[in-house]
Amino acid sequence: MPDLIVKLFDLPDDAPVKARVAAAGVVLRHAMPYDRHHVEAFLTEHFSPGWVSEVTSAWARQPIPCVLAIKAGQLVGFASYDTTARGFFGPTGVDAAQRGQGIGAALLHEALRGLKHLGYGYAIIGAAGPVDFYAKAVGATVIEGSEPGVYAHMIKGKQS
Repeated sequence: MPDLIVKLFDLPDDAPVKARVAAAGVVLRHAMPYDRHHVEAFLTEHFSPGWVSEVTSAWARQPIPCVLAIKAGQLVGFASYDTTARGFFGPTGVDAAQRGQGIGAALLHEALRGLKHLGYGYAIIGAAGPVDFYAKAVGATVIEGSEPGVYAHMIKGKQS
């Protein structure tokens, strides 16, 4: 999967996306120290051990570069940024039962705004799976020759 680049100085209006998730009862907020064990459990249940490592590295920094989506008091999605590599967005994920409500797009926008706030002009979406989604949501474009990028030489095994 290729890396993508996003112009942070030219992000689209995110008000419609945020209004959609708010209407669905979803609250977006940045992670706090007391959220870490909930995020680890969520990642372990819904995603991979590798993502647990990547995302929880965010707790070594202040403010924590991770956005959470919460619905009815339950964690339903997350987006980390500036964790796997400087200026990178991701990993990000939404509980499969909660997809289709715009949560992923809202998390993407909020995390990219976090990178912009840190002073970056561009963001990299590493090993982007749904390229068309990112292109439509934020104008992301493929970085030619970017595979495997920072993910080269990963340790392989049952826990990857």
